[in-house]
Amino acid sequence: MTDLTRRTLFGSAAGIAAGIGLVGPALGASLPAAGAPEQEPQSLRGTVTDGKVSLPPLHQSSEQNADAPNPMPPGKRLGIAVVGLGALALENIIPGFGETKHVRLTGLVSGDPAKARAIAAQYGVPEKNLYSYDTFDQISNNPDIDIVYIVLPNALHAEFTIRAAKAGKHVLCEKPMAATVAEAQSMVDACAQANRKLMIAYRLQYTPEHRTVIDLARSKTFGAIRMIEAVNGQNDAPNGQWRQIKALAGGGSLPDVGLYCLNAFRYITGEEPIEVTGQLTRPANDPRFREIEDISMFTLRFPSGVVANGTAGYSFHESRFLRVHAETGWFGLDPAFGYDNLTLGINRKAGMASSTDSRRFSPKSQFAHEMDAFAASLHANQEPRTPGAEGLQDMKIMAAIYQAAAGGGVVKLPPVDGLDTTRGPWPKELGAFVPTVG
Repeated sequence: MTDLTRRTLFGSAAGIAAGIGLVGPALGASLPAAGAPEQEPQSLRGTVTDGKVSLPPLHQSSEQNADAPNPMPPGKRLGIAVVGLGALALENIIPGFGETKHVRLTGLVSGDPAKARAIAAQYGVPEKNLYSYDTFDQISNNPDIDIVYIVLPNALHAEFTIRAAKAGKHVLCEKPMAATVAEAQSMVDACAQANRKLMIAYRLQYTPEHRTVIDLARSKTFGAIRMIEAVNGQNDAPNGQWRQIKALAGGGSLPDVGLYCLNAFRYITGEEPIEVTGQLTRPANDPRFREIEDISMFTLRFPSGVVANGTAGYSFHESRFLRVHAETGWFGLDPAFGYDNLTLGINRKAGMASSTDSRRFSPKSQFAHEMDAFAASLHANQEPRTPGAEGLQDMKIMAAIYQAAAGGGVVKLPPVDGLDTTRGPWPKELGAFVPTVG
């Protein structure tokens, strides 16, 4: 038997091909003569300016043409230490570093040394940059860490924000900002005293999907806004997770998933509500709701007359939509509040019919968007787009909703003049936002 090697295989294949006429003098004659290979035009190779590569489009303007990512060199990126290695950190935040341009993962903080070492090995974090909650303050001596990203239960946000600020680090903190208004205020004060920036991780404000909704609303593409509605709910397991413990979470569905609806109402209009109402449910004999609410329903009324209705819950099948109703059309996202697959829908008159468009955006980690935006703000020494003041305002509004739900009826809020009064500028380093819908 003949051994089947690469040489005998290809030799046999060539003989068979020649025998049946697949190769031969005619085909061989059409091949270019030996020598230097043909090259594409110089104009297609791109240019380099200030260390950034620009490439010409490969497709017509009717098609999607991506830009070269041009990330900063690793040594110039800001270093982030992730504090807390739970599901959100491991499944979404840390993998998101693979798409960032301005930051890199340089530290981990965990109460589980074995878990920290395992994750560090997977992502190339040196062991000297691993900390426990007890040794956390030692980050003050680590120049590899510029920012700490706090991904702990809500009731721990204030403690670790204050400790990070005292250690001289900027803080990116997950939402909700804290468990109480007083804790949120202490976080703002501590970062101001330490001259450190505090950003709340409202990831959706940095995504092209939600920024398009904002632009459609602010530009009045379909006339003035009349009403906004949103639902954000899921069916949680009865496993005693920290979100079901009031001392750790501060509340139930309202501060966890209802906050997305509330925050969206504020950034879409740019206004602050002047009154709120609220209702809560706590099903009897369901262990998930021994301490926290299940469904939270609330209404916000804004100075312009816009009314916004939000619903959140922990006991119904996943539903996450946002819809803005305007004079000549509606627009929104469904799903709206998840980590991926956000889809924009627009409905308007089309001649004798009604037309609904559905548009999807190129996927990118929402956490990469927000982390890069924070770094860009720090490079420019600007207030982040979603600073502590943004989170503090949401905490105050949620406190009013709880008050209304407890029998307070309609709760009035102090009027606020102007738009986006709790938000910083959009980072110039990221370029002006250009909506994809006209």
